[in-house]
Amino acid sequence: MNKKLVLIVAAVLLVGAGAAGGAVWYLKSGNSAAPAKAAEEKKAAEPLKYLTIEKVIVMLRRQPGDTVPHYMSADLVISTTAKQEKDAKEALPLLRSVAVRALSALPMEKASMMTIDQFVEELNKAYDEAYAKDARERPFQQVMIGKLILE
Repeated sequence: MNKKLVLIVAAVLLVGAGAAGGAVWYLKSGNSAAPAKAAEEKKAAEPLKYLTIEKVIVMLRRQPGDTVPHYMSADLVISTTAKQEKDAKEALPLLRSVAVRALSALPMEKASMMTIDQFVEELNKAYDEAYAKDARERPFQQVMIGKLILE
C-alpha cells in the first residue's frame, strides 16, 4: 500500500512539474497573444506633434454696471499626429477664430472662476461643434492651454 501511495504522489508531482514547465515555455515562446498585441499597438502609435496658436486675445463680456473692460490672452497648443500635421497647420486660422468666438462669449465673472480644465472643455466643445457643422474630422486630438492671462 505504501508503494502505491508513493507512486501516486510521485506521479502527481511529475504532472504538476510538467504543467508548470509547459506554462513557462508557452509564455516565453511568445505564443501569448495579449502581450504581443499590446507591444505591436504600442509600436504602431504615432508620436504626437504640437502646434501653437499664440496670442489669442479677446475682450470678455461685461456685466451690467461694469465700466472697466476685461481682457483675456491665451496661448493654445494643439496635439496632432505627423499624418494630420499639414491639415492642422492649414486649419490654424479656423482654430483661432473658433477660440476667439468661444472665449469672447464668456463674462469676466465666470471666466475668473474657471479652471484650466474648464477652459479646455469649452474650447474642445467649440471645436467639436465647428467640425460637426462642416461634417469634417478634427485634424488634432486635443487642445491645451499654454498660457492664460485675465485682466
